[in-house]
Amino acid sequence: MKSRDLTDLLLLAAIWGSSFLFMRMAVPAFGPVPLAFVRVLGAALMLLPLLLWRGEWAALRSRFKPMLVLGLTNSGLPFLCFGYAALTLPAGLAAIFNAATPMATALIAWAWLGDPLSRPRAIGLLIGFAGVAGLALNKSLASGALHGLQLNLPVALAIAACLAGTLMYGHAASFTRRYMTGTPSMVLATGTQAAAALALALPAALTWPAVNPAPQHWAMALALAALCSALAYILYFRLLQRIGPTSAASVTFLVPVFASAWGAVVLGEAITPAMLLGGAVILGGTSLVLGLWPRSARSA
Repeated sequence: MKSRDLTDLLLLAAIWGSSFLFMRMAVPAFGPVPLAFVRVLGAALMLLPLLLWRGEWAALRSRFKPMLVLGLTNSGLPFLCFGYAALTLPAGLAAIFNAATPMATALIAWAWLGDPLSRPRAIGLLIGFAGVAGLALNKSLASGALHGLQLNLPVALAIAACLAGTLMYGHAASFTRRYMTGTPSMVLATGTQAAAALALALPAALTWPAVNPAPQHWAMALALAALCSALAYILYFRLLQRIGPTSAASVTFLVPVFASAWGAVVLGEAITPAMLLGGAVILGGTSLVLGLWPRSARSA
């Protein structure tokens, strides 16, 4: 992997790590569907002038039909699913299920695209997920977030929503590789957000909150749109085309690490030895998935 790709991967993980903080504060005020709509619409409006300035409108228009599918599976529906889950599940548990994305992506890419799943990469996927599970459970137990949580219908539906979200992310990565190869990352980022906004417009209008969200909640929603969608998806689609779906999806292993770091910086949450150990395990698993170690396993 080139140093530029590794830099993009780390920056993307840092941005998406902050999304847990923004979503946790915004989704109770908006609701899952309106928040997802505001996020994708805001991102589309921010990206469209850049797309026009780059002269890529014709490329977007020629690929808009497959973009409708990609917009739903890569943005609109996953954002809705994880927003819905955030109303019930602790953030630590949501991070565990979100970190299943690389495994879903690897299996779909292997079955659909014939993407090789080498032994080091498979071991790296398992190690990375184990590290995320340990980190998230440690945070949840330390904060008491799991206290009293029982497997009832709302919890089961929230878990199912998370798993559905990871499967859609996995499908979207392979769909991009299969049908959108050669499409500029700006076109993919703008098109997916615009398509998702069109799909969610009516459901968002029907479920819009009776009380308009406060300014601080709008600020969180706009941060999700500008940073965690507009900028993040430019980085993600660029990575997807350069290093492949499984390696690009491994960014979700690193997201809880950065979410913990943001929690320490913004909320003053403590960094414990168990969290440091979990982070080290995650980094080791991710290095195997990316082919950074061992050198003989390199594939990107």
